[in-house]
Amino acid sequence: MGPDFGAYGRAGKELFSLLGDDVLVTEQQTPGPDPTAQAPNTWADVLDTPLSVDAAIAAVQHQRAGAVVTFIGTVRDHDGGRDGVTELSYSAHPDAVTPLRAIVERIAANPGVCGVAAVHRKGALQVGDLAVVCAVSAEHRPEAFAGARELIEELKATVPIWKNQEFDGSDREWVGL
Repeated sequence: MGPDFGAYGRAGKELFSLLGDDVLVTEQQTPGPDPTAQAPNTWADVLDTPLSVDAAIAAVQHQRAGAVVTFIGTVRDHDGGRDGVTELSYSAHPDAVTPLRAIVERIAANPGVCGVAAVHRKGALQVGDLAVVCAVSAEHRPEAFAGARELIEELKATVPIWKNQEFDGSDREWVGL
């Protein structure tokens, strides 16, 4: 009779039956947590190129994360009670990434948070384009949801990015000045 595969379950039994009686089973030791991987992953940027949800999620991946929450802001066809937004353009202060980075790093320091990413577009966008992508990973979902909510609310309230939107191809309006 071969070794006991109790801890390895059915997959271990199937492997044993494939390999036969001359199998040596050893326990693989898993190392402790990597101290270099304990720091949260962060990314903050203001870009003039299309945003990627996948890139934001990849930026917050972490071995301790059990939850990732994203917020994706898109250009809509109405604003401020008015229909007819046809396009808009975001302008950013040349140093807008500095306060954005400060928000990201502050949220990343919250207990249980493993990664934080916030990326905002600048330049001309069309209805349906991604304007902002935020992602927060955490050990558990409450911290991920709370971090994502705090991130987008503070970004919108404090980062110097302004929107100039066009209604029905003629009337323009600045938002956030």
